Amino acid sequence: MNPPIPNRTSAGKELAKALQSYQNLENVIVLGLPRGGVPVAFEIAQKLNAPLDLMLVRKLGVPSYPELAMGAIASGDIKILNPQVIDNYAISEAQIEEVEKQERQELDRRAVAYRGQRPYPDLNDKIVILVDDGLATGATMHAALDAVRLQNPRSIVIAVPVAPPNSIYELRQKVDEVICPLQPELLSSIGQWYEDFSQVSDEDVTKLLSKVWQNE
Repeated sequence: MNPPIPNRTSAGKELAKALQSYQNLENVIVLGLPRGGVPVAFEIAQKLNAPLDLMLVRKLGVPSYPELAMGAIASGDIKILNPQVIDNYAISEAQIEEVEKQERQELDRRAVAYRGQRPYPDLNDKIVILVDDGLATGATMHAALDAVRLQNPRSIVIAVPVAPPNSIYELRQKVDEVICPLQPELLSSIGQWYEDFSQVSDEDVTKLLSKVWQNE
């Protein structure tokens, strides 16, 4: 049987249907988490007639198992750590600092590559829709949330195509609304739920952003 989500574009279109109540509202902004969240967010922003921007977040992977998040960082010196993962894998402070240093460099590189000199959007009193292509532990989304909350938005909505119920439950305690059509109990990887989960490149991200930003 084919996975239920054809690709990120169709995932964004499906989420946009569930977000129709936000269409054509003046104070809505859609923020994609690069890289995979940007094609999903692009479709949502187009359908809602809302501006599109980025929320730069990087997962802090466990040194021996980089796919597993021990935490995450986001723009604005935000850092979230998962004490349970850190304890389970006996990760030292020095190891955390080393991973954070590498990921902070990548975060800064992406900020320059994607934004250039473009200023960050003002999120004060905005309805912020945070979008990714799926959640596993939710560490990166929690970091994104903290970064957004510092800017006093009116409300925060999270839209993702797929995530386990426990991750959605945790996020629902923190935000105004969570849209997630597919909530499998067992989610070992996001890609298993997509027919096409090919890697999104820096070039893909900048192309989509320039399509939106050049029309402003």
